[in-house]
Amino acid sequence: MMDRYSQLGTASALAAWRDAGLPVDAAGDQRDGGVSWGTSLGGTQTFEDGYRNIYLQRPPGRISPLGVIMGMNNACASHIAMQLGLAGPCHTFSVACSSSTVAIGEGFRRVRSGECSVVVAGGSDATLSYGVLRAWQAMRVLADGNEETAAHACRPFHRQRQGLVLGEGGGAFILEDWDRAVARGARIYAELASFGATCDHSHLVRPNLDGQVRAMRIALADADLAPAQIGYVNAHGTATREGDPIEIAAIREVFGDHAEALPVSATKSMHGHMLGATGVIESIATILSLYHQAIPPTAHLDDIDPACAGVRHVVGGPLRDVPLEAALCNSFAFGGSNAVLAFRRQRQP
Repeated sequence: MMDRYSQLGTASALAAWRDAGLPVDAAGDQRDGGVSWGTSLGGTQTFEDGYRNIYLQRPPGRISPLGVIMGMNNACASHIAMQLGLAGPCHTFSVACSSSTVAIGEGFRRVRSGECSVVVAGGSDATLSYGVLRAWQAMRVLADGNEETAAHACRPFHRQRQGLVLGEGGGAFILEDWDRAVARGARIYAELASFGATCDHSHLVRPNLDGQVRAMRIALADADLAPAQIGYVNAHGTATREGDPIEIAAIREVFGDHAEALPVSATKSMHGHMLGATGVIESIATILSLYHQAIPPTAHLDDIDPACAGVRHVVGGPLRDVPLEAALCNSFAFGGSNAVLAFRRQRQP
């Protein structure tokens, strides 16, 4: 009944729900509970299997009668809603690499407006199918690798970076009204303070400095945070030749004199680029940075590209010597969709 992307997403959503201390009741009717999910590709594996069965098998195989409902982009969100009995808004956002970040931001807006008291927000993608890999390879943005270099092929901000490495996965967290969470004694990892989104409106794949700058500034303004209050930026950092310097330049423009002391890292160097799932995985890393007061490094960064200088790159291991009260998480997608989330350290109830 589930494509791999739905399996990954539903498993992560159920894990987040239980971690939040909420009861699992599929027979429930939580009308103020919603799902806000992101995926870039949806059920790619289901469709690829269908094509293979028809065109490559001799004699041709049959198409699964479940193919449509397994492959549709909103399948995962629907499964989550059914598993948890969530009867409020159940929406899926497909915005390339910003998909789960946008889903989190839109879920945040529903909680802040009072439409929902709780939202399961996140995303999932299963990108490691033959057709998807070959399509990305044809764009010439994948890092080259062999058995000796594969473990450190993804090197954001490195002088010799070659490109991104695809990954797959799912991630979720529970967005909940503050008063409700405090009243039930929930463990609060962080406060989601704001969401900023812009469109470059200039090119499908070439990143735009102005669009990224505006997205970060919108997030800061919406959270009523000054640039100097931000103690960490989890960068989009795909390790592409063109993308990394533009993002660093955007950070320098937004943060001014504060940029050189501002810790920046790209966790894609460790988990790869999971497309629609990347934003939520990086948001979780950012949240846990606030919760544990430890900033993750950019792995394999032993030779920083001068074009990516001007910020405090976190290298070698977790950074623990800075008080961390607020942080940004960036997602900058093909199609020119920029999305930024701002988080604050959890307050004492």
